[in-house]
Amino acid sequence: MATAFSFAQTILFSKTSLSIRTNGLRSFSFCLPFSSSSAASLSSDKLQSKKWRQPVASVLELGGVKIAKDDVLRDDPTNNVPDTIFAKLGMQLHRRDQHPIGILKNAIYEYFDTNYSNQFDKFDNLCPIVSVKENFDDVLVPADHVSRSYNDTYYVDAQTVLRCHTSAHQAELLRRGHTHFLVTGDVYRRDSIDSTHYPVFHQMEGVCVFSPSDWEASGTDGTTYVAGDLKKCLEGLARHLFGAVEMRWVDTYFPFTNPSFELEIFFQVTEIYTLCRSMSYFLKQVTTYKNGTHTR
Repeated sequence: MATAFSFAQTILFSKTSLSIRTNGLRSFSFCLPFSSSSAASLSSDKLQSKKWRQPVASVLELGGVKIAKDDVLRDDPTNNVPDTIFAKLGMQLHRRDQHPIGILKNAIYEYFDTNYSNQFDKFDNLCPIVSVKENFDDVLVPADHVSRSYNDTYYVDAQTVLRCHTSAHQAELLRRGHTHFLVTGDVYRRDSIDSTHYPVFHQMEGVCVFSPSDWEASGTDGTTYVAGDLKKCLEGLARHLFGAVEMRWVDTYFPFTNPSFELEIFFQVTEIYTLCRSMSYFLKQVTTYKNGTHTR
């Protein structure tokens, strides 16, 4: 059985989204934007005086692969990647230990290292340029889904995109034999910029594979067992990040997910923050674990 869950943050340390997948796998991802509502309130003059601009390199090294500007900004009728987005490639804020995103990533690492010692492999330098198959087909996005449109996704060419989510790496890592892993990276979507949206943000995706022996000993079915394990894991993570906060699970609905939940917490008394949403079971994904063997 596979379970997957994700945290999607639209403002630093505020809202988060979650998804879960079955037949032996659990995954989760955290998303953070480059800007926040407080930054949006600054005047353009103040932003210019405060903003540090990284020089735009003509050749980047991403995930051990050297990528020239012409490799991304191609003279191709399907290419819709602007210079401003290319300039964000290679910034890798999540790999800067003193950056808020890097601090959050390391805090999450600390939680998993403490509670799941030596279980999770960590990946934070995978190339954000992926195939359409990896970004959409491998995670069961329908051919007519709106996210595939040129209005929503940055296309390098007809078969290559800037990843919309860290889930684009799940299938490949599973094929390589990883059964417990965390993937952190910058992701790209063609969003209009406002106080809660930015075309570049960050996610952490985690995957944990379960076998029938895990839930058979508990006397429950795989779905019940994995849902319970997921909730325990995320409640522990919420306490690790926010302290002894009050929290509640809310039944909800999201496309492609069944069942779906949201975990909400009272943070600093004044607001309810959605930490986890869209716990999903992708029953159509043919990944089974029987008697210790993996069939895909």
